[in-house]
Amino acid sequence: MSTYLPSPRPDDTIWGSIQQAEQIIPGVWSVSTSSHGGFILSDQRQAAMPEALSLPGPSYEEDCDWALPVLAFEQEFRSAPGTLKGWIELAHDTARCWHPDRYGQFTGVPVEENQSHILRDRNAYKAAIGKLEVTSAWGSWASWVPEGKTGVVAHQIDSVNHLARPTHTGQAVYALVDAEAYKTRSSVCILDDLPHEIIETPEDMRPKQIA
Repeated sequence: MSTYLPSPRPDDTIWGSIQQAEQIIPGVWSVSTSSHGGFILSDQRQAAMPEALSLPGPSYEEDCDWALPVLAFEQEFRSAPGTLKGWIELAHDTARCWHPDRYGQFTGVPVEENQSHILRDRNAYKAAIGKLEVTSAWGSWASWVPEGKTGVVAHQIDSVNHLARPTHTGQAVYALVDAEAYKTRSSVCILDDLPHEIIETPEDMRPKQIA
């Protein structure tokens, strides 16, 4: 028998007003709003979340974070009636991909790079610290981009966090790269990996002076 108590329906969410809500196991509400949704845990459930899987608040959004409570309370999901047990394999796959550090710490099974795009991108960023990453691009429809080229702006990678989100430093660097080569770029697009020509800041991209 579960030692967790049912909890009242949440009044609101960090994603907006609730349109639908269902308590899928005691103390775990699945909610949806007009724009997003996820799981909201009761105080009792949140306190019981393993440290490796626990987020700072009781909200676990529906794209990736929902998998963390499913892993934490996996036995209850396995024994629940209906379709809940079918979420378990997907939860493992989702956590491996989006939360590789948390998953490895909780399960004791290290996540391989080919199982997690977060891990792949994070390692790629670490290897490219100090290099220029392409952060924006324009096609030949832009006045400063010739046919057959893609205009790009690149910034130097300074660091990367556990979610593979980089920080950049320094001035923007503008360049022209081969349009076909740009189509085959990797998810972490390093300027030096593409044939390119560095150019002056295009007139269209310069700050306008106020008279």
